[in-house]
This record gives sequence, C-alpha cells and structure tokens, in this order.
Amino acid sequence: MAIFKTLLVLVQVLSALGVIGLVLIQHGKGADVGAAFGSGASGSLFGATGSANFLSRTTAVLATLFFICTLSLTLMGNYKPTTSLGVMGAAPTAAPAPAAASAPAAAAADASSPAAPAVPK
Repeated sequence: MAIFKTLLVLVQVLSALGVIGLVLIQHGKGADVGAAFGSGASGSLFGATGSANFLSRTTAVLATLFFICTLSLTLMGNYKPTTSLGVMGAAPTAAPAPAAASAPAAAAADASSPAAPAVPK
C-alpha cells in the first residue's frame, strides 16, 4: 500500500508540473488585444474560440489526472483499517456461570428477609 501511495504522489507531482508548464506555454485569448488594440482583434476575445488544440487537450487530461490522484490520496489517507486481534482474539471466552455465583447470595438474602418464615412448618 505504501508503494501505491508513493506512486500516486509521484504521478500527482508530475501532472501538477505538467499543468503549470502547459498553462505558461499557451497563448492567451486576450494577448492580441494588447498588441493591436482597436484593429478588430478585440472581436476574437469574446467570440468563438474554435476547436481545442493539442496544448489545451493535454492540459485538460493532466488536470483530470491531478484531481483523480488528489482524491485517491485523500481517500487513502482517511482509511483506517480495523485492528485485528489475531487468531485467538476472535475465539469465544468462557464466561463464569451466573447461576452458580448467584445461588448462595439468593439463599442468604432469603434467610435474612423478615417476610420469609424462620422455621419451616
């Protein structure tokens, strides 16, 4: 289980670095507006973006992988297995007989009670 956690952490870190790198490489939607303000390029800022290219698809895949790894690590971190008592822990224990222990006490209580006759007739 520890090897699986280590593998998940490694995949999570690599996917996070990949997402960061791909986001920094991509060309922003508003980059043309600053370079050519007023030349009609501002229409593309709020218009249709077209189909997704390779960089945006790869970013989406890496982001999904990052979130899956994060959720898996969270679930694995919160999982607490029940402690095992071993082979003999599940064996039934012999309880003392309650009738044998309570019989002398019941006889002593009957003898000392005033409602019971002291001498049988």
